[in-house]
Amino acid sequence: MHPGTRNENAVDFWRGFALVTIFIDHIPGNFFSYATLRNFAISDAAELFVLLAGWSCSFATGGPHRPEPTPRVAFRLLSRAVEIYRAQIVISAIALAMLAGMAISRGNPLYLEWHNASGAFYDPVRAVVGSVLLSYQLSYFNILPLYVAILVAAPAFVAIGRRSLSAVVVLSLAIYLAAIVTHTNLPSWPVANAWYFNPLSWQILFVTGFVSAELVSRNPTVLERARRAIPYAALLVAIGFAIRLADYWPDPLKVPEPRLLFLFDKTYLSPARLVSVFALAIAFHRFFRILQPNLGAVSSWFCALGRNSLAVFSVASLLSLAGQLVRFATEGGIVTDIVVILSGIGIMGLTAWFVEWRTRPQSSSRG
Repeated sequence: MHPGTRNENAVDFWRGFALVTIFIDHIPGNFFSYATLRNFAISDAAELFVLLAGWSCSFATGGPHRPEPTPRVAFRLLSRAVEIYRAQIVISAIALAMLAGMAISRGNPLYLEWHNASGAFYDPVRAVVGSVLLSYQLSYFNILPLYVAILVAAPAFVAIGRRSLSAVVVLSLAIYLAAIVTHTNLPSWPVANAWYFNPLSWQILFVTGFVSAELVSRNPTVLERARRAIPYAALLVAIGFAIRLADYWPDPLKVPEPRLLFLFDKTYLSPARLVSVFALAIAFHRFFRILQPNLGAVSSWFCALGRNSLAVFSVASLLSLAGQLVRFATEGGIVTDIVVILSGIGIMGLTAWFVEWRTRPQSSSRG
């Protein structure tokens, strides 16, 4: 089915919601950012997005009832990884051009040091190689490399999961715990650091989404069990809200080893963040059915964003940087925030519409 004609569904709706939230969060200090998910939960929209990516992977590869052959699954997922890799290279280059343009137009070299960009401007030879290898990443442009890494490994996860869901869960959990206990991450270069989103940790969200979708497809009664868990999930959500309201963050010097198990670390996706996003998913998994009839065109709009997530995310990333530059140049303010956010959200919707219009089959006229 063509993506533009896909029926509205909860996965696309919440993926669209996550895209809007990420866009707003990537413009620090704006008025709307104080109302996004990260202010009310330990996790944020990034975790939700990766979880939904794993869920949609199950259906994109045929599901448990009509699974595609392993070679076709590998080709499909690796092709998607290449597509995302290409998007990462393009938007990173445009982002650097935006920063360079501002530095020239404003006569302020400070822009050249924004978001880890100094490596590209002051050590361009190594930075070009690092960009191609994905080991050099700009801040706020480091989510797509995570997806590339996860999708490269995804064919193996899917192949194992189609034979044994238990086996793929054990494998994923083992990789996750090993990364946290040993502080293992992919290195960045030429800037000596590590990936902001550690694929060795974040893969567990993708696998969890995939396994959950497979379980629901095989046995719909799983959803009934999830409904019974809603009160407990809601309690965890309330606890997370209280923690964020109190602005509590564990002190790294006061927690036992291995410390990452007890922190709220985003790079390694500490367990508290996992519990938070799982609780949110269970507590709100029925909300789409309640919201859709009442939201009308808004629901359709969110679903359109979710159906065209790569194009929308790529454009939104550049819009976020543009919003940061505008706020910095104008010293912000509520009016600026309203214009920036509403304009950005409007362009995201236009992007989704354009992608579906461009790829819609054209009816031929007979003369």
